[in-house]
Amino acid sequence: MPSLKEKKPNKTRSNNEFDTATYLYWLKSMVLMRRFEEMAGRLYGQQKIRGFCHLYIGQEACVSGCVSALKEGDKYITSYRDHAHPLALGSNPDKIMAELFGKVTGLSKGKGGSMHMFDKEKNFFGGHGIVGNQIPIGAGIAFSEKYNKTGNVCLTYLGDGAVRIGGFHEAVNMSMFLKLPVIFIIENNGYAMGTSVDRTSNVTELYKMGLAYDIPSEPVDAMNVIKVHRAISKASNRARSGKGPSLLEFRTYRYKGHSMSDPAKYRTKEELESYKKRDPIEQIKKIIISKKILSLDEISIIDEKIKDQVKKSVEFSEKSSYPGEEDVYSDIYVEKDYPFIRE
Repeated sequence: MPSLKEKKPNKTRSNNEFDTATYLYWLKSMVLMRRFEEMAGRLYGQQKIRGFCHLYIGQEACVSGCVSALKEGDKYITSYRDHAHPLALGSNPDKIMAELFGKVTGLSKGKGGSMHMFDKEKNFFGGHGIVGNQIPIGAGIAFSEKYNKTGNVCLTYLGDGAVRIGGFHEAVNMSMFLKLPVIFIIENNGYAMGTSVDRTSNVTELYKMGLAYDIPSEPVDAMNVIKVHRAISKASNRARSGKGPSLLEFRTYRYKGHSMSDPAKYRTKEELESYKKRDPIEQIKKIIISKKILSLDEISIIDEKIKDQVKKSVEFSEKSSYPGEEDVYSDIYVEKDYPFIRE
């Protein structure tokens, strides 16, 4: 697998250009997300992956641009569309795929499945199946970082549908009041499941919801990884300086349905194709070629290597075992011999 640890030399130069390592991280990380999710979709159709499964195809820049802008120690939390985040952070793709298979070698030991990825070593706090449940948790993580004076920030992702729940407003209000180092990211892909934003919200420019709490809020073209990086750099600098949170509306698009059971008949083919013309991976490929960082043939070689790595992750998952019956009782409490679990 291409090393995603190459991402850290990411700071902009005086002429506002990025170094080669950053361009390569964007390319490799987004292609890995794309190929991994494409494979997950095929495996779901073969019934090797079951239950709910939400793919990130089309939204890759929303994660890649964030990771390149932040530093080691920063925290991440999201909802159930959560395969891409640990991939971008450098989690082992074998373990992520094994989790989709429900195998004991998975990132959450086969107990979480598609919607509940978790990787403590990478500071990824999930993966939450309940809509909006992660929002106040993200604010709580940021409170901990401020209390312990770590200088870290917490990125809290949510969907456009989640802005309608009370927990969102409570978390934004409290975060602004306490000046917490949290960045709220609304991934607005246009549809809350199958219902468009303009059919569910009086405010359709969702970043404006933050204005009621005086939180700095702005829209971001999240089909463009460079614009994502710059927006997150600005927001993280604000948070680290003690000025508090920001709210960003990432305007993006998912090419597939809400989940694998969604045929996405509520949108037109023309709409889908209009977004594919702005594909985040194709955009960064053109820039890399124009800057003579890589040729098209060299990009194709990287793509093939990533495809091979994804295939190996499937082989690893198929050979792995399912959790045993006794595993039902493990990882419930910190105390290994906690009473009453079996009673």
